[in-house]
Amino acid sequence: MVTDPIADLLVRIKNANAAGKKNVIVSFSKAGETIVKILKEENFISSYEVKGDMPAEKCIVVDLIYRRKLPVIANFVKISKPGRRIYSKLKEIPIVRYGKGVTLISTSKGILSNKKAIKYGLGGEVICQLW
Repeated sequence: MVTDPIADLLVRIKNANAAGKKNVIVSFSKAGETIVKILKEENFISSYEVKGDMPAEKCIVVDLIYRRKLPVIANFVKISKPGRRIYSKLKEIPIVRYGKGVTLISTSKGILSNKKAIKYGLGGEVICQLW
């Protein structure tokens, strides 16, 4: 049992990048699927696919991107943790690496990137930052 499935997802992707893998299999969760979808929209991964029919055997296969033999996802920082939640108002949403990174925020409309959260005028719990 994993206590923080989002951190598990990000660490698995980071470790697969460090090992030079083309893809990585992560456990399925709705939040995980939403995060992977955002990573696809922001061009941090090339594609993803949900596999499995039964809830116990569902997983997400994530295809990673490398440019000049370096991973596109260089690093991430988990901001909110199970023991300490960090919230941000709309005007305080952090911008990562001068706009080259992305901040994931859990809002009332679901998990959004910092760009979409600002577009919709929403603040919320700051999950993590990727660059």
